[in-house]
Amino acid sequence: MKQTAEPALPEPTLTERDSDGRLIGVVVDCPQPLPAAADNAWLVAIDGSAHSLRATAEAARLAGLIKSGVIHLLNVQPWLGKEAAQSELLRRGWAATAAARGLLDASGSPWRLHVLMGDAAECIVALASRLGGVIVIGSNGLGATEALLLGSVAYQVLHLSKAPVLVVR
Repeated sequence: MKQTAEPALPEPTLTERDSDGRLIGVVVDCPQPLPAAADNAWLVAIDGSAHSLRATAEAARLAGLIKSGVIHLLNVQPWLGKEAAQSELLRRGWAATAAARGLLDASGSPWRLHVLMGDAAECIVALASRLGGVIVIGSNGLGATEALLLGSVAYQVLHLSKAPVLVVR
């Protein structure tokens, strides 16, 4: 039986560690050069679902109208132990964002990937606060009551964020 090797992961542009030295965040830039200006940041939350892919497509469309924006893809992973984070954080985030990165590459949109560990809504809001710009998040179309009961990340982001939030259904 022939084994296929997993594709090599890119080298991170930036890493973040907690006080114990555990890897808690990784940043990877797309192969094409990013615009120099940090204006017009579009933060797209990616969980690998069709909803997040629609959000990516809408962010690419809107950023394309402005012509100077960077799309920041964010994938949030649950907390991992120190050793697991070192070997798995980037691999999991890279796999979860493959379709979104492919869509952006096909459209010629520059992107920066952030993979963080923690609570999804809190990480989205915190990164948006640092970047400025707009949060773009996919929604599965739950009503307010269902979202409240089921703990929808989009619903939580809407209530926590001071940044503008675009919910794509």
